[in-house]
Amino acid sequence: MAANKKILMLPGDGIGVEVMGEVKRLLDWMDRKRQVSFDVSERRIGGIAIDTDGVPITDATIAEGRSADAILLGAVGGPKWDNVAFDIRPEAGLLKIRKDLGLFANLRPALVFEALADASTLKRELVAGLDILILRELTGGAYFGEPRGITTLSDGTRKGINTIVYTSPEVHRIARVAFDLARKRGRRVCSIDKANVLECTKMWREEVIKIHAAEYKDVELSHMLVDNAAMQLVRNPKQFDVIVTENMFGDILSDCAAMLTGSLGMLPSASLGAVDPATGRRNALYEPVHGTAPDIAGQNKANPLAMILSFAMMLRYSFDMGEDADRVETAVNKVLDAGLRTGDIMQPGRKLVSTTEMGQAIVAEIDRLAR
Repeated sequence: MAANKKILMLPGDGIGVEVMGEVKRLLDWMDRKRQVSFDVSERRIGGIAIDTDGVPITDATIAEGRSADAILLGAVGGPKWDNVAFDIRPEAGLLKIRKDLGLFANLRPALVFEALADASTLKRELVAGLDILILRELTGGAYFGEPRGITTLSDGTRKGINTIVYTSPEVHRIARVAFDLARKRGRRVCSIDKANVLECTKMWREEVIKIHAAEYKDVELSHMLVDNAAMQLVRNPKQFDVIVTENMFGDILSDCAAMLTGSLGMLPSASLGAVDPATGRRNALYEPVHGTAPDIAGQNKANPLAMILSFAMMLRYSFDMGEDADRVETAVNKVLDAGLRTGDIMQPGRKLVSTTEMGQAIVAEIDRLAR
């Protein structure tokens, strides 16, 4: 591949800075040992951007993200910014870059490494071998729908409004991504909605059925109400292959699925835009699902594996470097097999390591695998 692929790093706040440092370690190894280099730039997002720039993300950062081949993001937010205006809160920067870059498809794999099957709060037999993919629509639904806001009525009472809105083209494009991904996996898609009480998601179900019947009859399609889906994820998670759902439901269910794996610190994600038919490229952002963990920020205790696995997703989906992605994922598996653990996944008889020690161990294992 060309050596001039552009990566924009957005470390953000809290442990985002620390876990991003371990990705920099991997990039340095690739530059030295694989002779694959990237043009890497770094900008601010979230609370640090509010403190420095007055907004959670600047237009210049959005523009740089649009021109990059991929974006790596750490995490945003923290109690320091709990009382800032709603429209400039740290999370608003994340919503803005998703919307402005058209990052409509959020891929959240929930994979249980054999070494961590006992770290889950569920019984080993329920999670051992788990490999599911949650596909969350990311630029529609209640998080972006209008009207929205908080108003005070004439009698002094307050009213909060949020609107769940989807159009059929928005449903069609996320459904196609789900079916295409399923064709490379177990050929099963479960679409999650609340069609029994929400008209918007009733339409969602009907449009998913249309796309399935017209284009993807080779893939098995099922439907499930979101409340049942939440129960089934902790009752029998291995029944699922690919789950596709709208924005808010996906936000909730994917965090639930993260705990099946033992920790939020183990769950990567990719947010992808539409493929440009002229160039074949697509906007893409990769980030761990975990937050900024302010209680351990700056203490070298954070688990960097979700960030490292997000980096592996970037290699696979944006740079077509599947062999390198496999090597990163294999290294993670082997380091866990060797018993190294950060605090969030610590188990009796294992070795507690810091953020940097875990990153160093991953690089050492990748180096061994590459010989």
